[in-house]
Amino acid sequence: MNKKLVIFDFDGVIADSEKIWIKNRMISLNNKFNLNWSFEDTNKYFGGAGDLVKRQILDKMGYITDDAFWDEQIKIDIESMHRDGLEVFDGVENLIKKLPKKCIATGGVKNKTIVKLEVIGFWNKYFNNDNLFTSDMVKNGKPAPDIFLLAAEKMNEKKEDCVIIEDSVAGITAANKAGIDVIAFLGSKMYHNDDYIERVKSLGVKNICFNMKEVENIICKL
Repeated sequence: MNKKLVIFDFDGVIADSEKIWIKNRMISLNNKFNLNWSFEDTNKYFGGAGDLVKRQILDKMGYITDDAFWDEQIKIDIESMHRDGLEVFDGVENLIKKLPKKCIATGGVKNKTIVKLEVIGFWNKYFNNDNLFTSDMVKNGKPAPDIFLLAAEKMNEKKEDCVIIEDSVAGITAANKAGIDVIAFLGSKMYHNDDYIERVKSLGVKNICFNMKEVENIICKL
């Protein structure tokens, strides 16, 4: 492979966890504001966004939340992980093992992301404080490019020597803004519909994959 650094998103790329956070936010927001949002509604507004960006989106919609609400959301998510675990995508660990240089750049916050990695057994095995970059390390979350630019800088690689693996429209948009090659990984069943695939294609993504073997094959060709 010619790329020196592979940058992974976490939710929806390493683990099929995005659906969990969307469901949890749907329940909490419906209860708090007496909404009637479906999973699809919640995903439309928040898919791929970290909690800071979710809060900003809600502010613009007129649904004002405080720090205590978001602290509670982290607790809810952590309880979900410890109770139900997280489903790692087939083939992702095999790919990670093969890569000489990799990191995570996620819209999640650091303390919660570490729990995610501990739950699936990847913390201090493949990822640690040196190659984990989270939304609380930058000013602007995805779809802004900040987190990916930070990851490339801290990993001492030029943008053209990196490739990003992303699942969400927000993440793919952030990769495009960063000027870094991106592979769209749509392994989660929540993305297996024509509307979402067309949204991804409209972003100009050349490589769309539905399993990690396809991702590995493309990385080898880049």
